Amino acid sequence: MPTTPRRVDAPPPRTGNSEVETLRGFLDYLRTSIAAKVDGAPEPQVRTAAVPSGTNLLGLLAHLTAVERAIFLGENITDWQATFRASPTDSVAEVVARYQEVVERANEVLDGCADLGASVPRSRPGHPAPSVRWALAHMIEETGRHAGHADILRELIDGATGR
Repeated sequence: MPTTPRRVDAPPPRTGNSEVETLRGFLDYLRTSIAAKVDGAPEPQVRTAAVPSGTNLLGLLAHLTAVERAIFLGENITDWQATFRASPTDSVAEVVARYQEVVERANEVLDGCADLGASVPRSRPGHPAPSVRWALAHMIEETGRHAGHADILRELIDGATGR
């Protein structure tokens, strides 16, 4: 396995004191971490399964893009398993850019949410929107979980560690 210089770990963010500043600060920290973990990963290893479940680094970011779209933008995802696969025609840079664009759109939605107890303002008939607090907590959990997977997969690919 080739070795890549270790990146310096970024400490947890110093956020404001409010609940929303803390939740959004940690979510953005994790979003940045996983995008950086995928960005620059070599082909074809970035989309090659390194574990028996078939999980691959690029697929994790494609999945998180779908989760952000579902939670904050109201998109209806009918096949969650399919979200773990990036299109073979998409480059790493395209998948990272798509994730960052969805995060930006999700943050625009969140910028309009002053009340954490209110529902996420999304349109999805037949599916009540969760509270902003629940959506943020879920995205922190989901992104953190997959960022941990990404840490291991990236190290297996080229030895890169750190955030």
